[in-house]
Amino acid sequence: MTILVDELNKFNTLDDVTRIVIVDHKGSTPRETSTSMLVAGGNTFGTIGGGALELDAVQKAQNVQKTGKPVFLIYPLGPKLGQCCGGSVSLVIEPLHTWSDCTGKTHLSRQITGTSPKPLVISKAEANVRNGQETPKILYQDGWLFEPIRPEHQPVWIYGAGHVGRALVEVLYDLPYEITWIDTDRTRFPDEPLVDPVVAKDPTEITRFAPPNAIHLVLTYSHAIDLALCHNILGQPHAALGLIGSATKRKRFSARLAALGHKNDQISRIICPIGEPNLGKEPKMIAIGVARQLHLLRMRETEGMLPHNASA
Repeated sequence: MTILVDELNKFNTLDDVTRIVIVDHKGSTPRETSTSMLVAGGNTFGTIGGGALELDAVQKAQNVQKTGKPVFLIYPLGPKLGQCCGGSVSLVIEPLHTWSDCTGKTHLSRQITGTSPKPLVISKAEANVRNGQETPKILYQDGWLFEPIRPEHQPVWIYGAGHVGRALVEVLYDLPYEITWIDTDRTRFPDEPLVDPVVAKDPTEITRFAPPNAIHLVLTYSHAIDLALCHNILGQPHAALGLIGSATKRKRFSARLAALGHKNDQISRIICPIGEPNLGKEPKMIAIGVARQLHLLRMRETEGMLPHNASA
């Protein structure tokens, strides 16, 4: 996970908040490079894998809160902590207030330990990011840490508050997504929804307010509404479009959308059915499949926005 600036909004002040981030891992480890968590007093947010590693790291983070000095630590999990993973993890633990001003930035470089000048590999990474030549990746060398910044959660617009819509919100709620949840009637939402519902008599009127990087998941109670939503979304910038339904529904919608003037390359990017069929058709299983694909997209492990043969 890259730095999430809006995670900082959880705190009134960053003076007593410490961050633990995995800057390198080798072999079998509980979590991978770039995984991070926050420590504020006796409270923790996120996880670097739990167990003895996390327990010791949290204790070190509480000490960093007192001293205000960042540290770099290497943990050979087997010999040092008695964990059976067998790999090793390198951690940076630092006070958040040292880099809290990330507004408008795509990356952050800072010296964690020592007095060495900035390494060439980090200077090159900075230049590549400025020139748009490379997706930033976390780097640690000679006491210097280079890290990408993700300024906001990924917008996900969910149309429909039925069984699958509710399951999606439950699964995605605690993950790094900004959810907009839309349906035609307030009574279709749970009594105490996890996110504020958006009630729209005509949901197609809402699509124009979506940011261009939004992922749209269409799963209303009406095929006519689903078609109208797909029509509108295809006509505006968007990151991805997922549609609930069968292969037959996809075929029919493709023909109708083509008749409405959409090109085949646009229509082919619609993900239908959503979810992973091998997991089953239960709402929670569909939601888990969707969450997996969203995660792969977010971690840039897929090609393009979403693979055409995968789920939204």
